[in-house]
Amino acid sequence: MPDLALPWPDAALEGRSGGTAISFSSRSPFALSNVGNGPEESPETEGLGQLYLPPEASAENPVPAVVILHGASGVQSVRELTYARQFAARGVAALVIDVFGARRDRATGFVNRLLEITEAMFLADAYAGLEHLAARPEIDAGRIALIGFSYGGMVATYAAYAQVAERYAPEGPRFAAHVAFYAPCIAEFQDSRATGAPLLMLYGGRDAIVDPERCARVAEQLEEGGTPVETIVYPEAVHQWDGRFAGERQIGRNLADCRFVVESDGTVRDRWLWLPMSSVFYRRVILGLCTDEEGYLIGRNDEVRAQANEALGSFLAPILLGGES
Repeated sequence: MPDLALPWPDAALEGRSGGTAISFSSRSPFALSNVGNGPEESPETEGLGQLYLPPEASAENPVPAVVILHGASGVQSVRELTYARQFAARGVAALVIDVFGARRDRATGFVNRLLEITEAMFLADAYAGLEHLAARPEIDAGRIALIGFSYGGMVATYAAYAQVAERYAPEGPRFAAHVAFYAPCIAEFQDSRATGAPLLMLYGGRDAIVDPERCARVAEQLEEGGTPVETIVYPEAVHQWDGRFAGERQIGRNLADCRFVVESDGTVRDRWLWLPMSSVFYRRVILGLCTDEEGYLIGRNDEVRAQANEALGSFLAPILLGGES
């Protein structure tokens, strides 16, 4: 039984698994309410990713897999690609999706990417990646998990709602598990039905971008909808404990005060102004009003990273491997 408690770093294991650039059919809906409404509201897009396959993967020996979603800074070698290599070295295929890379024609700068490339597009690529993996003979379609970091972690949480899965994959496969690394809890769904796949939420006690009370409400809502949720808080950790920067530093704008409601028809509204997040203009206005300029701390913490990797492995092993890690 492969061990999924990932060590960090492990240069020997990293060197054994090389990634292959792949593409797959996806779409670019601006909002959740646009999904399924034809090419004008959900234009076709070529999804991009790096696929890491274990050497033993074959049609005769299909392996489990993970889909990995990056944060607002994009794909990082030290984070998404390293996790992918280590999963592949332990017998689990990994697809790292580059949501920003597939949409460079829409936006290239940091701020414009966050305005033009939305959570709905992240979800489209996640489910398109799931469909691509499920169709490959060397992948076990029933054992594919979704892992997201920060912005991608928010999306990994949204994907656990039945409303989302039904829109993106009405008759398609479902993720077997969801993992959200230090994901802001800024949206609540009116429709609390969940897919039933378990969710692991990991965040730091000093992470200013994560509101523990609201994350607890999201967890409670998902559990009421039928999804088991495990939450682990690392008291001394700030945001991005597995990033490239040693020591703590202040970055960005903090969106912890943003509050959104996802209606049953997929419309996302700002809780205070009740404006719909339906265009770049409204998105700019809403985010401009609810974020602050103080930012938040990020900081690499190898001790926390080791603890989180062990928790990740313990959570996924029974689901992907059928046994304890």
